[in-house]
Formats: sequence, C-alpha cells, structure tokens
Amino acid sequence: MLEKCLCVSIRPWQIEDAEDMSIILNNKKVQDNLSNGYPFPYAIADAEKFLNTICKIETDDAFRFAIVISEKVVGGITILRQTNIHHRTGELGYYVSEEYWNKGICTIAVHLICQYVFENSDIIRIFAESFVRNISSCRVLEKVVFICEGILQSNVVKNDEIIDTKLYAIVNKSQE
Repeated sequence: MLEKCLCVSIRPWQIEDAEDMSIILNNKKVQDNLSNGYPFPYAIADAEKFLNTICKIETDDAFRFAIVISEKVVGGITILRQTNIHHRTGELGYYVSEEYWNKGICTIAVHLICQYVFENSDIIRIFAESFVRNISSCRVLEKVVFICEGILQSNVVKNDEIIDTKLYAIVNKSQE
C-alpha cells in the first residue's frame, strides 16, 4: 500500500484485480465519462490483457494504481507522463465504480496519486480534462486544489456528442 487516508488507499494493480476491474468498467455510466480507450462491454479478458501488460512494466512514464477500500478494488487512477517538451508534465485520469460515486473517494485518490508522483518523480505539473457536464469530476479536482485553466470548446467527441471540457492543473512549486 502506498498510503491510507480514512479507508481509501491506492496500490499497484495486480493480475488478481481483473474481475473487479471488469465489473467496474462494464458499466456504461462509468464508461460515458472516460476516454474512448476502453472496449464496451468490458470483459474479464480485456482486464486480464491490460493488467498482464502493465504489471510487467516498471517505468516512471506511467503511474497506474488501483483505488482500494478495505482490500476491495473500487476504481483506477493513472498519471501518464507526456513527451517532448512536456516530459515533466503528467496527465491524470481516474474512475470509480458507480456505487462509490459522490462519497469523496476520488478526491482522496487524486490527492494520494498527486502526492506520490510529486514525491517520487521529476514531474512538476499534472493536468486533467473533465467533461464540463461531469460536475462531480470537476469538483474532485477543485477540492484537491487543481486550478481550472479554461474551458476547451467542442474539444472532444464521446458517443457521437461534441463536448466541451474543462482543463485543470496543479503544479509542484517545490520543483520549479
């Protein structure tokens, strides 16, 4: 375990998490707020393939963790290092099972992963994009003191709908 805050923690994914991951990502309401990188329906075989790949890779380019409550996987959270002139910037993404929405779990997980990445890498800026309509996700970022840098109009297409996104970022002032 990396750290516990209340009963929420983050830890590296394990192959044994495939069933929990597939249950969470096989929910259309969860997938409707994510990028298009996940197949739907999301089968255990999809989770196993993903976990078999990431569990074998050790890198400081991707920080991928399960969100856990009392040993049960309830979501996932990732920061991916960007490339080229943005190589000290990371992109944040996260999801949690629908039954755990609006309980403060993502707020704790976002805080934990940002703290971990700032303390264990040379990343100085972490950003996230949230669909404008996903008020709960925007609120998570604001609670962790991400700054809204603006609204990106007609920025993404999800389920054939053109959607505005909000761009949020947090900077590790101690590494500037």
